Amino acid sequence: MLAPSTSAGLAAAFDWLSTDLGDSAAWPHTLRLSMEIMLGAPSPMLLLWGPRRIAAFNAAYAELAGPQHPPAPGGNAAAPISAPLAAAPNAFARAANGEALHLQQALALSGTGTHPQLLCDLHLTPLRDEQGVVQGVLCAVARSAEPALPPVAQALRVLVVEDNLDSQYLVCEMLKAFGHEALGVGHAEGALEQLGQASFDVLFSDVSLPGMSGVDLARKALAEHPSMQVIFASGYGEALLRHVEFPFQSLQKPYEIEQLQAALARAGAMPSV
Repeated sequence: MLAPSTSAGLAAAFDWLSTDLGDSAAWPHTLRLSMEIMLGAPSPMLLLWGPRRIAAFNAAYAELAGPQHPPAPGGNAAAPISAPLAAAPNAFARAANGEALHLQQALALSGTGTHPQLLCDLHLTPLRDEQGVVQGVLCAVARSAEPALPPVAQALRVLVVEDNLDSQYLVCEMLKAFGHEALGVGHAEGALEQLGQASFDVLFSDVSLPGMSGVDLARKALAEHPSMQVIFASGYGEALLRHVEFPFQSLQKPYEIEQLQAALARAGAMPSV
């Protein structure tokens, strides 16, 4: 790996004679300039040069790619295929034909801790020589910004009834992240107790609960709070809900965050009785 430097000449500081790129003194101006930009950049960058696609990369890229990736600065044609090149071969081919590209790509990178699939922005720039012929591709890699959650149309007070305490905690945390108020209980009796002490906009209950079922709980709750919306979660499909006589929504376990958000949005849009 190259030692840190505060001056120009980063490319010249490495012995390229041991790589497929050869003596840096004989490099064309485009390669030399691109290499200096890449090696001096704090963000991950990859450079492919020539018809053999000789790959060079900076320390930030090698760190992102993980411990199994060759160390920076590379410079070999037969090196293991790098993550962006393997994930977006068509984009690299288009860039090699002279097209500057920006795309988002999920990369399998072993240097990302517990999240090996990382959504990244790839900026591909064709590298042209003095005659305007594309000789290589420079790729800058940046982690994509996390998608923002859609704004909450109406903050709801949600009573979560789930006997699995881990699931109960996760659902409540998700609801709070959406901007809602959430209280979790583990059984129907506890839910009825909470309903006697405070008002809620939504009852979000597992269908199968110890003791009283979620359906019977909802039936009792609606008798006292007819304007409350009901959302069921079930791992047994719709079989247990076929003969329910009151309006409800249902989510099949395991459900996606987007499905829960959509159900809450519909609940918030329902007129009060």
